[in-house]
Amino acid sequence: MVDSSSDQAPGAANHSKPAYADAVVGAEVISRDVTITRFDLIRYAGASGDFNVIHWNERIAKSVGLPDVIAHGMFTMAQAGRIVTDWLGDPGALKDLGVRFTRPVVVPDDERGAVLHVAASVAEKLEEPMVRLDLTATCEGQGVLGRASAVVSLA
Repeated sequence: MVDSSSDQAPGAANHSKPAYADAVVGAEVISRDVTITRFDLIRYAGASGDFNVIHWNERIAKSVGLPDVIAHGMFTMAQAGRIVTDWLGDPGALKDLGVRFTRPVVVPDDERGAVLHVAASVAEKLEEPMVRLDLTATCEGQGVLGRASAVVSLA
């Protein structure tokens, strides 16, 4: 069961909930692209209270050695988590999510923004109904999250 949709609204996936019995170690279960724009960063800053200028001011971001404005790390992590919960069909089925931030997501000031690609595969079947997923998150071919994994409860 691979979901290769792009930018669907939460809950928009049209599939049955994943089942523990159908989980196969090594199988990719979801793959999705998420577009991140400067407007998304502004909205996230307002919601989170993180108004660090490197997330909205190109001049300052470049003055501290960044290539451009970058997405908040927690925003990037949340996008990976949202893709998993959309696949699960139940946000409460996500029991644990952990990542290391390895590279920032650079968000240009244009109509396209940045494209974050997230994929998840079954890494381990734990005690039923729990499964550990390994996540990959890339932007422009570069990994942005390391040691990314999620523990989920399947039906």
